[in-house]
Amino acid sequence: MSAIQYLKNDDGIIILTLDSPNQSANTMNADFRVALENIVSKLKSETSITGIIFRSAKKTFFAGGDLDELIQARLEDATPFFEMIQKMKAEFRYIETLGVPVVAALNGTALGGGWEIALGCHARIALNDPKTKFGLPEVTLGLLPGGGGIVRMVRLLGLQNAFPFLMEGKQFGVDKAKSLGLIQDTAETAEELMNKAIAWVKAHPKSQQPFDVKGYKIPGGDPKTPAVAQMLAIAPAMLRDKTKGCYPAPEAIMAAAVEGAQVDVDTALTIESRYFTYLATGQISKNMIGTFWHGMNAIKAGASRPKDVAKWQASKVGVLGAGMMGAGIAYSTAIKGIPVVLKDVSVENAGKGKAYSQKLLDKKVSQGRMTAEKRDQILSLITTTASAEDLKGCDLIIEAVFENQELKAKVTQEAEAFLVDGGVMASNTSTLPITGLANASKNQANFIGLHFFSPVDKMQLVEIIKGKNTSAETLAKAYDYVQQIGKIPIVVNDSRGFFTSRVFGTFVQEGLRLLHEGVHPARIEMAALKAGMPVGPLAIQDEVALTLSEHVANETRKALQAEGKDLPRSGADDVIQTMIHTFNRKGKAAGAGFYDYPEGGKKHLWEGLSHWKKDVDISEQEMIDRFLFVQALDTLRCYEENVLESVIDANIGSIFGIGFAPWTGGAIQFLNQYGLEQAVQRANQLEANYGERFKAPQLLKDKVATDKID
Repeated sequence: MSAIQYLKNDDGIIILTLDSPNQSANTMNADFRVALENIVSKLKSETSITGIIFRSAKKTFFAGGDLDELIQARLEDATPFFEMIQKMKAEFRYIETLGVPVVAALNGTALGGGWEIALGCHARIALNDPKTKFGLPEVTLGLLPGGGGIVRMVRLLGLQNAFPFLMEGKQFGVDKAKSLGLIQDTAETAEELMNKAIAWVKAHPKSQQPFDVKGYKIPGGDPKTPAVAQMLAIAPAMLRDKTKGCYPAPEAIMAAAVEGAQVDVDTALTIESRYFTYLATGQISKNMIGTFWHGMNAIKAGASRPKDVAKWQASKVGVLGAGMMGAGIAYSTAIKGIPVVLKDVSVENAGKGKAYSQKLLDKKVSQGRMTAEKRDQILSLITTTASAEDLKGCDLIIEAVFENQELKAKVTQEAEAFLVDGGVMASNTSTLPITGLANASKNQANFIGLHFFSPVDKMQLVEIIKGKNTSAETLAKAYDYVQQIGKIPIVVNDSRGFFTSRVFGTFVQEGLRLLHEGVHPARIEMAALKAGMPVGPLAIQDEVALTLSEHVANETRKALQAEGKDLPRSGADDVIQTMIHTFNRKGKAAGAGFYDYPEGGKKHLWEGLSHWKKDVDISEQEMIDRFLFVQALDTLRCYEENVLESVIDANIGSIFGIGFAPWTGGAIQFLNQYGLEQAVQRANQLEANYGERFKAPQLLKDKVATDKID
């Protein structure tokens, strides 16, 4: 069956139905390209055509490019890849310039290549569905819109207005599309949609794109227009400040847009194809597609979830502790329609936790993103209490109290008496081993770790930690709950610090070590940003609080000493101790840390950090390598030690949990794309220069022959 079905109706209108065989959604795969070539051949043989309508036989209009194909494109394939893209665009351009009206009947979402097909039509009529999304999100996968999306969006909206949709991948709904003039009309039913498309064809017998009309001017002006030229003089510097040079896609999009706006449409399309080929055959898009598309889809499909356990939904959730974490968990649960009991030592404290939800919801209402009625409905789902009895009937209880084993044991024993039979007891701990915490439970099989990240309402990841005795059913329920509240679950086995806290610590400590070695703090922070980390290690340490890091290190040291081991003190420990006990600088919450926090002013690095200043010669690339390798190697140790069970969880968890550079595709993919033999050599160099933390794990050496860790 062809991916595009061809039908000519009695009015001479060609109806092209997009229907990729053996797929739930339409994509620009090999089947589609063959079908498009055949359609153009048929159109060339037609003698009387009054118009063309693109429609879809799927639930959505068109999903976009075939990412399974795109991830295979290699540098040596650049020429045939470029020619393939050019051929497909030429076929669309033939339809666009045939001289008859061309309409897209959008029955649902059209993203990426789907939106590009729609843009290649003279009119777009959409089914009026609030769930429908349009846009060009290619940049989020390290790519650019290569099917004419840049050329047409710039010509329809103007450079400045098109940039957010192109360089940030912003998606938009039907109403926004109408307000932008990108949708000409809407329909309420599929039948009305086709009737309106046909009516539009009949009403516009001589139709062409507005930008193909002689004398057409790009809205806002082309790059030579003074106002646009002024904007473009600073835009590249502003973009580089955002990307830190790690992401070629936004820079390629800007270049293609600006260059394309100075030439005719066909030349602009060729420029776009060249930049697209450069990105598609490059490594960064492969890193990002592999993790953000294939990896995320695998997690959504339950890659780390026990397969033989029936799907489950939480119906009533208890949260113990109404501090920042507990309040965030309560909010994230209630906003998905699940009743929550928020318990603290007093009703007043619990009320403060609920007030956090009120504040977040009030903001949504003030921005017009939620009705007051919806806000009140969500708030009504949160019950505040100081009594454990109010937890009766909960099928999941999450304790989110202070990181103290005795306190966690006490609240666990008090609360789990009120769990329903088979209910799950979870701990939101970031470092304490789950098996040890489970000792307080009367049913260790039903006990699990759910490590949320702060702030819970914004952070997407939840690290699910299996204790030694956690059952498969409990793991499945925890996985289902995390997905039920719209977050991303990764699964790890029990150990001190688990995966994310353990590896996150290596990044921060590396920054503190560099400071102790005498490197200027501003250079440290900038090297981390240029590595692709979202925030520098000193800024993060201030957010975490130096006292908490000292507490965790002391508790870890005590626990290891009890096992007959030790945690050697490092330069990072020296910096933390000096900051707290000599300079009384404990972090952001205390008003002073590695940064000063002037009231009403911008934070800046504290001048007193010159205490560690020495004449040290280290390149920026050396620091970047230290930041990335120290995390990637420890992530691989977690995999080697079976703390992590899958490369997917390692890559997704490293990006969404610890902010590991997204351009790499994750901590293990960083090593894969570096080349495993080269990674071993670099690890050896770093170990020789800086110590055992850079020692190449045996697994890395073992995988050199296959050049892939999977």
